[in-house]
Amino acid sequence: MDDVLMDAREVDSKRPDGALASPASGGEAERQSAWFPRRPGGLRDLPVRSLPDGGRPLYVVRIRSGVPDDETGCQWEERDDFHTLFWLRSGTGLQIIDGTPLKLGSPTLTLVGRGQVYRYDDTHDVDGVVISFGDDLLYEGSAAQVNPLWLVGRYGTQSVSVPAEDALRMDALVDVLTAEAQRPQDASNAEVMRHLLLTLLLLAQRYYDEAGADRAMNNDSDARLHRRFVALLERDFAHHHDVDHYAEALRVPPPLLARALSHSTGRPTKALITDRVMLEASRLLRFTDLQIGEIASRVGLRNQFYFSRAFKHRYGESPQAYRSRVREAS
Repeated sequence: MDDVLMDAREVDSKRPDGALASPASGGEAERQSAWFPRRPGGLRDLPVRSLPDGGRPLYVVRIRSGVPDDETGCQWEERDDFHTLFWLRSGTGLQIIDGTPLKLGSPTLTLVGRGQVYRYDDTHDVDGVVISFGDDLLYEGSAAQVNPLWLVGRYGTQSVSVPAEDALRMDALVDVLTAEAQRPQDASNAEVMRHLLLTLLLLAQRYYDEAGADRAMNNDSDARLHRRFVALLERDFAHHHDVDHYAEALRVPPPLLARALSHSTGRPTKALITDRVMLEASRLLRFTDLQIGEIASRVGLRNQFYFSRAFKHRYGESPQAYRSRVREAS
C-alpha cells in the first residue's frame, strides 16, 4: 500500500489516540474529530464503528496518494453503523465488500451501506474524499427524498463512473460539502449538509441509470418499487421474513410487488428476502467467531436446524463448512 499523504488543509494531524483531526473553519486551533468510536461486539464478534455521540451528522476526510491504515478503516475489515460515500477523483484501487472484490477506477462514486464489511487493498495514487453519514440526513428535514440503500442492496455494482465532463463539477460540490462539514454548527448547518449530500446521491443514481447498468429497471414504476423494497428490506430483514409485511409497508398488493420484483430482478419476493437474510449470515460466518445458533438468532431464525438447512440450500454447503472454506481461502 502506498504511503499516505493527507492534505494539511483538511486533515491536520493525528491525535495521540490514533484519531484523525480535521481543522475547523478558518484554520483555528479548534479541531473536529474524524475518528469513529468502535462499539464492542464481544471478543468473538466484529466490532462496529459508530459516529460520535452528540457529534455532527456528517464527517468528511480527504485523502491523497493512498488510503490510510488508521481509524478511517481501510486496511482491515470494518463494519460501520453508518453509510460511507467514496469520491475517487484520481487513482485506482481494490475495495473488498463482503468478501467480494470491486476494482475502482476514477473518477467514481462508491457507496458502502451501513452494516457492510469492507476494506481496501492495492491502492495507487489515490486522491479522494470519504464522506460518512447517518440515516438522520436521509430521513429527516425537508429534503428527505433519497434513500441510497437500493444501490447497496443490489447484486450489481456499488460504484458508478462519473463522466469526465462532470468531474470538476463533482469536485466543486464535494469541496462545498467539505467546507460546510468543517464550519461551526449553526441553525442551518445540518440542513445545508443534507441538501448537498442528497445532491451527490441523486447524481450517483443518475449516472447509474445513464450507464444502463440495468436497463430493465430504468425509468419505470417497477424500478421505483424495487428500490423502495430494497431500502425497506435493509431495515427489516432481521425481523420480518414474510412477503405480506413488505407489501403492506409499501402499500401495494403482494401480487403487484411480486410482478415488479420479478420484472426487475427475475426473482420472487420470498427469494429476495431469503437472499438478504443469508447474506447477513454469511458476513457473520466469515468475519466473526459467533456460534451458529447465535448467528441464526441474529438474522431472525431461532431454529438452528432450519437456519442450517436454509443456508445450505442457498450456498450449497453447511454454515460450518462455509466458514472453514472462506477463512482458509483468505
